[in-house]
Amino acid sequence: MSRRAVVIGAGLCGALAAAALSPTVDEVIVLDRDELPDGPQHRRGIPQGRHAHLLMPGGLAAMEDLVPGVSVRKHLLAAGAHEISLSSGMVVLTPEGWFRRWRHEDHHLITCSRALLDWAVVSAVVDSTANIEIRTAKAVELIGDAGRVHGVRIETPLETTGLDADIVVDASGRGSRIVTWLAQLGITDVHEKQIDSGLVNATRIYRTPAGAERFPLTMVQANPYMSLPGRSGVIVPIEGNRWMVSLGGSRGGEPPANPDDFVRYALDLPHPIVGRLVSAAEPLTDVFVSRSTSNVRRYLERIRDWPDGLVVLGDALATFNPAYGQGMSVAALGARTLGREVRGADPTAPGLARRVQRAAAKSVDAAWSMAVSQDVLYPEVRGAQPTFVDRLAARYTRRLTKAATGSYGAASALWDVTGLKAGPTRLLRPGTVASTLTGSPLPPLSGPPLTAQEREFLRTLEDTSPSSSHGGEPPAETV
Repeated sequence: MSRRAVVIGAGLCGALAAAALSPTVDEVIVLDRDELPDGPQHRRGIPQGRHAHLLMPGGLAAMEDLVPGVSVRKHLLAAGAHEISLSSGMVVLTPEGWFRRWRHEDHHLITCSRALLDWAVVSAVVDSTANIEIRTAKAVELIGDAGRVHGVRIETPLETTGLDADIVVDASGRGSRIVTWLAQLGITDVHEKQIDSGLVNATRIYRTPAGAERFPLTMVQANPYMSLPGRSGVIVPIEGNRWMVSLGGSRGGEPPANPDDFVRYALDLPHPIVGRLVSAAEPLTDVFVSRSTSNVRRYLERIRDWPDGLVVLGDALATFNPAYGQGMSVAALGARTLGREVRGADPTAPGLARRVQRAAAKSVDAAWSMAVSQDVLYPEVRGAQPTFVDRLAARYTRRLTKAATGSYGAASALWDVTGLKAGPTRLLRPGTVASTLTGSPLPPLSGPPLTAQEREFLRTLEDTSPSSSHGGEPPAETV
């Protein structure tokens, strides 16, 4: 008997879900309301698509597992993406001081525009898998009842019709209508939680200045511990010899859309390095602003009677404040979970979808805890207030981060968790706890850890840029 899977959403999560299902069924039909572009182009259906994205090590590893016929890493690098070592290729000011740059080439992440990443992953999946078909159609409702989903009703410019399926995956993103669809099936006990720090993202693309082609990814992190709005800035190298510059501010500290004020905001961050670099670069776009940044979680794994034949993944299951750069990786981990659960199984088997949903929730837990435990500390946060456990976790995180500014062991543990290579229990291993309690064995850096060449480049900018009068401490030592 022929088996069919239907995936709603042809973005990154949908493509990876299709790859996960491909070995198990005869055909996978992926639905998207938008016609997919032939190359890397911004899509209206991705609300954060114009802002900085980081593909974390854990997410990249999951993608490599899901598309065995193609190295996703090599495919992305060939398309123009950058590979950056968290330990040596970044200049980062944390709330507890500057991270050092260690002589270790590990914990690699991928940076590029979201348009390139989606296009590269989708094309890699489709080109390497014969039984995946992408159709332009809008999913309007599920077909079935509270016991089992049998397919999807779809709408095209010509008709509205039903599409039968043995398993349906909702990977439609932040705009998912899964709660409404479940209610139509008679399932109304959906528990949702939303925590909103009021973060606003403002992003502009610049041409990388001559001489800065190998300048490290540069980040000034927001500080949630000051009872003040969080303000951050990051310069991410992307394809086409360009910098993607994203500024972020929580409620009361939002970045501006005005180009002149954009640079001024960057210069007024806790350290002006992002602003100094940007003020000397040539802008290539307007400033794009987004407010679709709240953390939203749907606890679908808690529903008492989950319908067979239905799985929900990615942003349709949980969305995160994009400041933490974990959404794409969580989607990839969820898709890998789907693949592992359905491998060798009958997609119509009773209870299979429920097992997948519960397992996918575990992929969400770590990222949700990290994002929410920080966001609840900002003033005027909506949806939750910090609990005793949140404050206790914040104290430990601060102490660990301070240790990580001068301890490679502590930094490596932090990168393992934030990079989604390991769960939060990694931070409670004896060695990590010892490093946290002992603290940094090295004195704090007085400024950004730049190489001699990088310091000279920044000094050249200060000599020629009218913004040099904003001051701030000079570039400092390199490890």
